Amino acid sequence: MTDLPQSRILAAAHLAAREKEPSALEAEVVALFDRLRNPLLRYLLSFHSLAAADCEEIVQEAFLALFQHLQRGGARDNLPAWLFRVAHNMGLKRLERSRRDSRGRVELAEAPETADSAPNPEDACLRGETGARLDAVLRALPELDRRCLALRAEGLRYREIAEVLDISLGGVAKCLERSLARMARAVER
Repeated sequence: MTDLPQSRILAAAHLAAREKEPSALEAEVVALFDRLRNPLLRYLLSFHSLAAADCEEIVQEAFLALFQHLQRGGARDNLPAWLFRVAHNMGLKRLERSRRDSRGRVELAEAPETADSAPNPEDACLRGETGARLDAVLRALPELDRRCLALRAEGLRYREIAEVLDISLGGVAKCLERSLARMARAVER
């Protein structure tokens, strides 16, 4: 039997003791996770080019970063906005990395469509004329406007959106005003 170094034994004992009862910090992060996991995930999914599995991973990494930030005594001013900002930046980095990776790959030819391409009744209902116009407007919006809308849809206030996207409060108001006006015109048609 090999002797374990004393530091590993102490670390294992420390982990075992911590597993019995979560600290106040752990409980705080878990409570935030329960409250913000789905909104963060929906926001990341609005990036369109990120896979759902990547979005899940980014959410987990953001909460790990939050835990480490709080352990180091980091600021607690506005933790939801802090989390959205970190997840936003992680999402942008993941997008850039996937773009770099895809430039080096050979694209596979698309497989011929063999299934019936007619939409099922549920899809047909969801993709009505107004829905299609709104989808087109959303796709045509500048990326910053789409992100502002997605964050607002998740319930963030203008000030929090400005903090997450690192733009001015007036910039947030302009983006949302412009986006909502375009969507209203699409619905009116």
